[in-house]
Amino acid sequence: MRFRGNFPAKIDSQGRLKIPTAHRLILEQDFGPDVWVTSENGDCVKIYPMSVWENMESDLDRLGELPEKMQYVLHVNYFGQPSAMDKQGRIVIQQHLRDMAEINGEEVAVIGQINHLVVWNNERLKEILKASPVTAAVFGKLAEKIGEKRT
Repeated sequence: MRFRGNFPAKIDSQGRLKIPTAHRLILEQDFGPDVWVTSENGDCVKIYPMSVWENMESDLDRLGELPEKMQYVLHVNYFGQPSAMDKQGRIVIQQHLRDMAEINGEEVAVIGQINHLVVWNNERLKEILKASPVTAAVFGKLAEKIGEKRT
C-alpha cells in the first residue's frame, strides 16, 4: 500500500495530529503504530513508518562519513523524535518542529508521499505550489527517469 492524496487535519492544543482515516488504515495495516517524526529544514513535518525510516538509515549508513550524509543526519535528528500512533490515531509532533513548520493549532494538509506522510501549513503549501507548478519539462524529466529505471 502507498500513501496518496491530501487530507485536511488539525493539530490539537497538545500538539497531536489526528492521522486522516485513509492514511491511518495504511499505517495500521501495513506498518504498525511506530513512526519517526522529523523534517530536513523545519518547513514541514515528515512522518515515516518506523520500518521505512530504519531502511533509510541503513541506506545512509552505507555512505560512511560522507559530509552530505552527516549534514542530513544532523538535521533529521535535530527535528526528529520517535512517536507512536495512539488508539485514536493521533501522533505527537514535538513543539520546536510545530513552531518551525507553523502548524500550532492550525488546520494542516496531510499529503501522502508514497512511503511517508508530509504535514504542511496550508498557506505555506499554497505558496510553494504556486511558485513551482508542474510543467511539461517536469513531466519530461520524470518520463526520462522512469525510462532509465525500466531498462
